[in-house]
Parts: sequence; C-alpha cells; structure tokens
Amino acid sequence: MARIFRAPRFYIQGPDAIGMLGEKAATLGRSISVLCDAAVLEQLRPVLEESLRRQDIVAEIIPFDGDVTLAEMDRLAVEVREGGGEVVVGVGGGRALDTAKGVARRNRLPFISVPTVASTDAPATRGVVIYDAAHRLAAVEQMDDNPAFVIVDTAIIAAAPARFLRGGIGDALSTKFEAEANWAGAGLTKHGARPLLTGRLVADACYRTLVEHGPAAMRVAGTGEVTEDFEYAVEAVLLMSAIGFENTGLSVAHAIATELGTIEDVRSHSLHGEHAAYGTLVQVVAEGRPAAEFLELHGFFGAVSLPRTLAELGLEQPIEAVVLRLAQAAAESPFMENQKAPLAAERLAWAIRALEHGEALDLPAISR
Repeated sequence: MARIFRAPRFYIQGPDAIGMLGEKAATLGRSISVLCDAAVLEQLRPVLEESLRRQDIVAEIIPFDGDVTLAEMDRLAVEVREGGGEVVVGVGGGRALDTAKGVARRNRLPFISVPTVASTDAPATRGVVIYDAAHRLAAVEQMDDNPAFVIVDTAIIAAAPARFLRGGIGDALSTKFEAEANWAGAGLTKHGARPLLTGRLVADACYRTLVEHGPAAMRVAGTGEVTEDFEYAVEAVLLMSAIGFENTGLSVAHAIATELGTIEDVRSHSLHGEHAAYGTLVQVVAEGRPAAEFLELHGFFGAVSLPRTLAELGLEQPIEAVVLRLAQAAAESPFMENQKAPLAAERLAWAIRALEHGEALDLPAISR
C-alpha cells in the first residue's frame, strides 16, 4: 500500500507575522475574501487592510459570528462566488477557520489560514468539522489540499486567554499516543494510507516539545509576552500536531473526546482539546502502557492544569451511567478500528473508573 504525506504548503510563525498576509495572498490571486471572526475584527482590521492594500489587492472582509454549519458555509460560498473572490482567508478561532475552509472547498479556491488562538491543530489541516443547529457533530469534510499558507502571529496568540493554549496543548499531546496505536495496529490515515514513519516521529517530537516547553509557555500565556518556550509550544500545537495527526490517524483519545463533546455540561465548560487530553489518559490506562509513561503524562497534566477527571471537565456528577455511555460510544467509534486490538467497552469503562477513583496512580493497576 502506498504511503502519503500531506502538510501545509507554507508555514509562517512569529510576532507580527500577520503583516505578511498581503504578500503571500498576492501569489494566489488579486481578489481576496477574508472571513474574520467578529470578536477580533476591529482589533485586526487595520493591519489586515494595510497588508492587503500594499499589494493592491481587492479585498472583501466578511465578519463572522455564526456556527460551523452546512447552511452557513453554503450561504457564504455564494457570497464569495458572487463577489469574484479568488482566494479565501480565514482569520480567527476554530469556528471562523472551519467555516472559511468549507467556503474555500465549495468554491475550489486556495485557502490561507490565520489562527488567532492555538486551541487545536486544525489551522494547518485539511479537515472541516461541521455541526448541526443543536451543536452536534454532523459531518467532517476534507479540503482537496492543506492550507496554501498558515500565518501564525504569536503576538496575537500570546494575548489570547490562556485557556485556549491549554486546550491546544491537550489536543496536541494526544497525537503521539494515537500515532503509536495506529502504527502498531492496522490503522489508516485520512488519506486512506498506512501511517508514515515521518508522522510518527513528528508526533513524538510534538509530545516531547510540549513536556519541555509547555509549563513555561502556560506561565506567560494570556499576558501578551512572546518567549522562546511560547513559540515552541505554539509550533507543537499548530504544526507538529497537524503533521503528526494527518499522517498517522486518530484512536482512543479522540473516540472519547468526540463523545465528551456531546455532553452539554462538558461542552459548555471545557474545550475540545481538554476532552482529547482526558481521552489520552483513558487510552494510556486502557492500553496498559508502562506506569512510568502514565506518571509522566499525569504529572504534566498537573503542570499545565489540564483536567484529569470528568468533574474537572464540567461533569459535576460523573455517575456510572455516564461512564458506561462514554465507554460504549468510544468502543463503537470508527477510530477504534485503528487499534492493534480494539478495546472493548468494558476495558474502557475500567480505565475511566480507574482515573475517576485515583486507582490509576496505583502502579500495579496500570499494567494489569
């Protein structure tokens, strides 16, 4: 079976990087449609307009404050098409970027990603996660190509609330464990190919980078200060994790995370990346990984304040019914097919209970 590598064409990171948008967009077209998160538009409008004006680009800046739904994507795709847009730029958080990706896909236009938070690895991937009006996962689409440019202005990201970077770290650290599961099993990437060694190595480097630099990065997150530790952590979240995930695949951690996202109390209290982080703990325990590996991971969660229990995710009463629901849904997830030996619901439920009751810290319990 052929192995396939996918990654963004061009990745730029650093303070004031957003000023390079016009220069890079001009290589793709002269009429640009910018879908910008309404929450940051007024702050960023001057630099966006100046960067595009310097290249004599005709730009339409569209404020976005909606949900990532098929209806919104279809509506905005028509607006961009009628406006003659040749390039779609997404500026903002996950909702704005996923919607802009969907618009670009519908019009078969190149896409430029300008994230203003580092809360997941999505800005550098092809994936478009779509929800229905009730905020339930409805579909996942794939653009034909990864973003042509990913422009990461770390001065903007450093000023964003710290919880976003924490969520991004949680999402990114899962990449190593899911990559290893897919490598050992029969898992396929989203390209329908076997995982690449490159993806597995990058996923491991992503985790090691976060362990080394994540705690210091979290200490300055939200202050606007950009340090070397912060730069490394952002790179791990937005680039390393994206390359690792897209060239290996998902497994238990995201099977758990997907189901956690359907629980209203959890969804309203915590971020997707925190759900993936908790799912990673479940995966490590359920797979019976070495105790030292679990203890390092569990300690790292404490160092960056990632949730280690369902209560910390927002579920005030993690009753047995919820444990069974989580375990059963995860066991039935298509991601579980990537495991060497798919984990049964009973094993996943045992792992969740071990975390909830603190039994996972009892070393013999990890390996039994």
